[in-house]
Amino acid sequence: MCSWSCFLCCFWPRLPGSSSSRSELLQKSTGFIYILPIRRNDPRAHFHSQERQRSSRMWNEKKPSPPPSDRGQAVAVVVFVLGVETLLPWNFFITDSQYFNDRLRESNATAITKEYNFGNWMALLSQLPLLLFTLLNSFLYQRVTERLRVAFSLVFIFLLFSLTAVLVVIPMQPDTFFSVTMATIWFINMFSAVLQGSLFGVVGLLPPRYSTLFMSGQGLAGMFAAIARLCSILSEPDRKSAALGYFITPCVATLVTLFCYLLLPHLEFARFYLSRSQPANADASHDLLGSAGEKALNGKKKDLEPIDKISGDLDESQECSSVLAVFKKIWLMAACVTCVFAVTLSVFPVITAKVKTVYEEKADWDKVFSCVCCFVVFNVMDFIGRSAPSLIQWPSKDSRLLPAAVLSRVVFIPLFLMCNIPDSKLTPLLRPDWCFVITMALFSFSNGYLASLCMAYAPQLVRFRDCETAGSLMTSFLVLGLAVGASFSFLLRVLV
Repeated sequence: MCSWSCFLCCFWPRLPGSSSSRSELLQKSTGFIYILPIRRNDPRAHFHSQERQRSSRMWNEKKPSPPPSDRGQAVAVVVFVLGVETLLPWNFFITDSQYFNDRLRESNATAITKEYNFGNWMALLSQLPLLLFTLLNSFLYQRVTERLRVAFSLVFIFLLFSLTAVLVVIPMQPDTFFSVTMATIWFINMFSAVLQGSLFGVVGLLPPRYSTLFMSGQGLAGMFAAIARLCSILSEPDRKSAALGYFITPCVATLVTLFCYLLLPHLEFARFYLSRSQPANADASHDLLGSAGEKALNGKKKDLEPIDKISGDLDESQECSSVLAVFKKIWLMAACVTCVFAVTLSVFPVITAKVKTVYEEKADWDKVFSCVCCFVVFNVMDFIGRSAPSLIQWPSKDSRLLPAAVLSRVVFIPLFLMCNIPDSKLTPLLRPDWCFVITMALFSFSNGYLASLCMAYAPQLVRFRDCETAGSLMTSFLVLGLAVGASFSFLLRVLV
């Protein structure tokens, strides 16, 4: 007696070759078992039973599993902390630029006064390494693992912050101090570029909400530095103690960030999304191309077509697009984020830090005016702007209003030049303090909001496997805007 099993697939043309070859080929081409008539005592029965079980497991694995929940918002907190760390070096140096200027003037007291233009050079030497190494990170990120890039960057940032803190208590000649400080700024921003580009790529693999959280963390970095500086002013210790405490703070923050990053892969929610970026079903693809293709070589050409088509679809879904192909999809977002930061860095902090209060007779207010009205207001409103897209995202990524809003920020350049800047060559039409504060609030809010929108929209314009490339490219253009703005600030300085 023959025991006939039912077919799990519909009808399939008869293929040449043995029964076992046809069964194996059809199984790997369709995902189902094509069961041939087998006698009850046939030794192949046990083999086909194992094949049915294997096929069942493969079919269950192909079913998409629902994403786990972010328990206790742990991943959100980690992403937020990582965002804070990416801009700590930049913010801690620009916020306490007064310390560096005082140190240079104090060391140079007995010599001919020398103008170092610390603010301009600091901005330029911060953004050039950011630009160069972010571009390098965009093209070479596949050669060095993301875990290695991030961990080593955090370690070196910690060491460079520690060096800056040690220099506070070491007396040096002004030229030597200026050179060492500029070298420290160059290298710390070099590692920040690698860190920022790598983390934007990682965050791009998570849902869009986490890109907004990451940008909000970057906004908090400036607020954190500004509040730390304000506390050091109000506590009124001696200058060295205040500066030492100020620069030890980012050392501790960097160690906390390193711990959070090492914790990230152990969180189920993060592991689910990050693992999706790895090539899936690699073994199945290898079997399909190697085993099935090899066994079908003696068949007709039309028998090979379904296999070739399936293998082509697998390759297409697994391979990442080229950098140029990804750029063609996100070029508008890249141009917008470049323009946003070019306008911002052209006036902040080189021009805005020169604005003085009209109440110079009030010594206490004059002492904290620049810290409060320039840095605290900027960073608070920038943080609010970066956080706003988590509540509302307008304009949409396809709207023409988005590039129009980005271009309209150019108006802030002449507005700041007309504020109360001593010895300015322009007429100060916006002398009152409240004019400067309102202008700064609108300027910083639009910076954070529009930049966050662009960074969140870019990964939505590409395939999932290209999100990391899109994130790295967007970071490159973000830094390009910073470098362009820092260079343009040298020209604006002539006017003030």
